[in-house]
Amino acid sequence: MKSSAKNIKLTSVDDLFSTEESRADENREKIIEIPLQELFTFNNHPFKVTDNEAMFDTVESVKRYGVLVPAIARPRDEGGYELVAGHRRKRACELAELSTMPVIVRNLNDDEATIIMVDSNLQRENILPSERAFAFKLKLEAIKRQGARSDLTSTQVAQKLSAEKVGQDAGVSKDQVRRYIRLTELIPDLLSMVDEKKIAFNPAVELSYLKKEEQTDLLEAMDMEQATPSLSQAQRLKKFSAEGKLSLEVMSAIMSEEKKGEIDKVTLTGDKIKKYFPKSYTTQQMEATIIKLLEGWHKKRTQQQER
Repeated sequence: MKSSAKNIKLTSVDDLFSTEESRADENREKIIEIPLQELFTFNNHPFKVTDNEAMFDTVESVKRYGVLVPAIARPRDEGGYELVAGHRRKRACELAELSTMPVIVRNLNDDEATIIMVDSNLQRENILPSERAFAFKLKLEAIKRQGARSDLTSTQVAQKLSAEKVGQDAGVSKDQVRRYIRLTELIPDLLSMVDEKKIAFNPAVELSYLKKEEQTDLLEAMDMEQATPSLSQAQRLKKFSAEGKLSLEVMSAIMSEEKKGEIDKVTLTGDKIKKYFPKSYTTQQMEATIIKLLEGWHKKRTQQQER
């Protein structure tokens, strides 16, 4: 019987090493320059990209130094790439009239991409309540799905811990995470008022329990009475809604009430008065100066009246 050993072809040492090297190279992340028109916005991206002062500062930085931190994107089935992190950098490149930007391309599933997208944006300053609300919601849903897939026997435990995980990563409690997510139940007009600080956060959470049509009626009641709800008013609106007794008339009656402490109340915010003081002044120094000036004004006014 003839041996078949002569038909066996052994792989050379050089071939083995080149194969391992090519595999490692394939798995190694690379930074590549991608045309801006091939980069598409992340689906349901909750963060606003606005041409504000901070954006123009970024544009100037990009013009002088380029994009220092590469964006992260993933391939799209229909061609091009979906941005995971770097939407503001892309806009800055557009305004700087660049044609490409540096990007790290990763093969990410939907949940992995969502978590990276949220975490990379929540590190920014001046996040709007609506942005944080939808970001928390997206990340919470992604973590829940990951927990459900990894161990079907511990799905309930994974879901229970998901809010804690989101909170820990963002530096807030799990209850605060849930309260932010409640804001996603507000109609757009009310949510915009929260972003604009016309409605405070805590009352807004209570208002999120109102039915959509009730929220629309509330806008009308607020316009009629030229007022926004305090926390106690929002809690009563929520109670009437739960009892099925909330009508436009009830809303107007509640909104027409004078809020405690608002009679003869004057509010001076820091933004209004800071321009009149040296930058080094503390809040206490500004307050002391205002009181001193008022005392001088009052004394002068009294003297004029006595003449």
